[in-house]
Amino acid sequence: MASGIFALLDDIAILADDIAVSTKIATQKTAAILGDDLAVNAEKATGFKQDRELKVIWEITKGSLKNKAIILPIAFILSSVAPWLITIILVLGGLFLLYEGAEKIEEYFHKKSNNNDEEILKNSTNENIVEIEKEKIKSAVFTDFILSIEIIVLALTTVLDKPLTTQIISTTIVALIATFGVYGIVALIVRIDNLGFWFIKKEKISLGNFFIALMPKLIMVLSIVGTVAMILVGGGILSHNIDLIHHFLPTSIPSIINDLVLGLIIGFIVLFVVHKLKGLRKTFS
Repeated sequence: MASGIFALLDDIAILADDIAVSTKIATQKTAAILGDDLAVNAEKATGFKQDRELKVIWEITKGSLKNKAIILPIAFILSSVAPWLITIILVLGGLFLLYEGAEKIEEYFHKKSNNNDEEILKNSTNENIVEIEKEKIKSAVFTDFILSIEIIVLALTTVLDKPLTTQIISTTIVALIATFGVYGIVALIVRIDNLGFWFIKKEKISLGNFFIALMPKLIMVLSIVGTVAMILVGGGILSHNIDLIHHFLPTSIPSIINDLVLGLIIGFIVLFVVHKLKGLRKTFS
């Protein structure tokens, strides 16, 4: 009896160790997308009225959890019955990330305004503010859904050689980190200016002004980092999952440079194709 209990505890310890190692590897592999997720959602969570910011972030967080609840079971089923589909989904997600990254670069150079939503919110009334917030939340949750697919699938690909139990637990932990970790940091970022106002009330004017000025700069830096991360992650997904591309890339150049150049080229090709398709749709509509 005692030996059986010790054997069970030993098995649990081995499983826990396996899960810890697998989770660490999966988190490292998805770190770039998590950074991108943070940058994108920090940008989307700004522009709301101060007394509504945390409420809105909580609504987006709940939407993110629902996204994970939908994606996780489907991912586990596919990994069991059709693991080859995981790679296809990963590549399609990589193409989407490259499209998003190329579009952000295009917007920057075309000097397109990214503050339309903020202007609408500033000019909003009590009657329409709820509807405006709902639309922004809906957009943020949709973006989270796409990024969640990438995070979960990429995390799952790192543990496909592990037992199903390890796959489920490790990937679920990464998914929860992607929600609570990312949106917890987003909540801190959007409240930085409140910290500045608090310091001003305490008559620490220079420190207060520093924190007030810090938030928009931090959002801008995160946006740049997020764009670079999208290009690198998307390029890396293609180079590691498409043999033709992998063998074509020069081995004398660091992989990060290969991924960046590949990501930029493919990203702008996808962006060009999307623009052409949109033009055709307008022509025939």
